[in-house]
Amino acid sequence: MNVQPDLEFIRTLKEAGGDTLKKCYQCATCSVMCPLSKEGKPFPRKEMIWSQWGMKEKLVTDPDVFLCHQCGDCTVNCPRGAKPGDVLSAIRSYAYTFYGWPAPLAKLASSAKGLPILIGIPVLVIFIMWMLSGAMHIPTREEFASHGYQQFFGTWDFYWYAKNIFFIVLIMVPSLGLGLFSAFKGITKMWKSMCEDAGLNKEYRPSIGQFTQEFLWPSVVEIVKHSRFRECTSSIDRVRGHLPLMLAFIGLFIVTCWSLLKNDVLGLIWPSLHGPLPLTDPFKLLANVSAIALLFGIGVLWSNRKKAESELNTLPTFYDWFLIWEITAVGVTGLGAELLRWAGMPVLGYIVYFLHLVSIMMLFLYLPYTKFAHLIYRTGAYTFEKYRESVYGKNQ
Repeated sequence: MNVQPDLEFIRTLKEAGGDTLKKCYQCATCSVMCPLSKEGKPFPRKEMIWSQWGMKEKLVTDPDVFLCHQCGDCTVNCPRGAKPGDVLSAIRSYAYTFYGWPAPLAKLASSAKGLPILIGIPVLVIFIMWMLSGAMHIPTREEFASHGYQQFFGTWDFYWYAKNIFFIVLIMVPSLGLGLFSAFKGITKMWKSMCEDAGLNKEYRPSIGQFTQEFLWPSVVEIVKHSRFRECTSSIDRVRGHLPLMLAFIGLFIVTCWSLLKNDVLGLIWPSLHGPLPLTDPFKLLANVSAIALLFGIGVLWSNRKKAESELNTLPTFYDWFLIWEITAVGVTGLGAELLRWAGMPVLGYIVYFLHLVSIMMLFLYLPYTKFAHLIYRTGAYTFEKYRESVYGKNQ
């Protein structure tokens, strides 16, 4: 077997948290200890040797890399301190940049060097939009109590579509659209590469309905239940952080959809529905519970990460901490903006709300380039695992 190692790839892995990969001497303890590793396709042993050899193409098309939940079982039990879980995490980090589109933006989001620009882009966009809206003023306490942040971008006489919503949609929809389009390009490229690497039959494929019912939907259900997370033993507390975060995002998505429907559809028929949600509203309660769950999940992930760095000597990386800080910013500024509205402090409220919009735009825009992308790529890996073991995958 003629191996042409990619030395730049090896260097990138070591900088992204895989600095211990050269300590691995292929004892296979990691694969034995991993509760998710399957007979015939053991990981992370094969990924460790591929990493040592610099076999980038094999690793970025390997679904097992994304099936790893980085629970720490392999790292805790490794006799050489090679930290296989950290190496696989570094591979995933590289893969998100490798599959990212547009490439310059994906590259920018891969290290702390690009952080000023990553923050500066949404700050500049939202500030320019605020200027263009002509609403660059701070409301009085009375206006703030009545409208909250619903006039942040001002108002106009057009009855059927609020000016504030127009500008928020103008900012957030393209940001989310770019993020989702990039994620779509990345996951389709990865899926095609995985099929080619596995030698799957291109002619014998299921319909879209069959694919969704038999492979995609079961994978989504399994992920929502955190079934594989619960199989890990060394860091079972990670479920306590991931699950509340996931449920919090679902809850906040529901509240956002209802708020838009209430104010900008139903509110056109019944004007009394305009305005901020009262504290007793069920959707407001859901929003507050989701915000608390979000902050709780962040706290658990933060604690687990610091524990891993202190007890397992895990290398602190931009890849891991950027998402933690980003979600923290979304949760803290969102809750802070609400508390400042209750306190009747429009100046601080508008500043914090501006930062809240910035953090949300960052979350949307950089979705496929950060650790948040594992939601997409891990779902793809789950689905591919079921697909390649089915009659469609075995029919060569």
